Amino acid sequence: MTTAELLLHPIRLRIVQALLGERMLTTADLRAELPDVPSATLYRQIAALVEGELLEVAAERKVRGTFERTYRLRTANPHVSADEAAGMSTEEHRQAFMTFVASLLADFDRYLTRDDVDLGRDGVGYRKAALYLSDEEFQDFLRELRAVITSRLANQPAPGRTRRILSTILMPD
Repeated sequence: MTTAELLLHPIRLRIVQALLGERMLTTADLRAELPDVPSATLYRQIAALVEGELLEVAAERKVRGTFERTYRLRTANPHVSADEAAGMSTEEHRQAFMTFVASLLADFDRYLTRDDVDLGRDGVGYRKAALYLSDEEFQDFLRELRAVITSRLANQPAPGRTRRILSTILMPD
């Protein structure tokens, strides 16, 4: 199964998203983060991600006669490669984008169900902006954006730090 096929599945995508930011989680941790996913489905999808080499076992410990595994992403940011994207059909791109948008809706819905929602305090926002850029200006913009994001990806969980999700969509109009 290609990376694209692995990530096109909405539950597998949610598992990958839960592990972003160099997080390491057990299956129990993942069940707590994805309480709407039946356990058997969660186990099956984790196994598919391990087999597809997107997840790896970071640690293992014996618990009550069985092994509890801790998982992490094999790469910091699994994505569909340019070659894989080039080989995808229009319908596959449409499905991938719908999966991405559905995951955004699920993330936002989880946020809204919290008891202490304050969009201003939490820095929650969504906006759309049109940029008029030549191809060269666009490449400069992408390099600058990548540099800003990359400089913060190394931040580890710590007191006072909140895990925040940044999602981007770029396309010509």
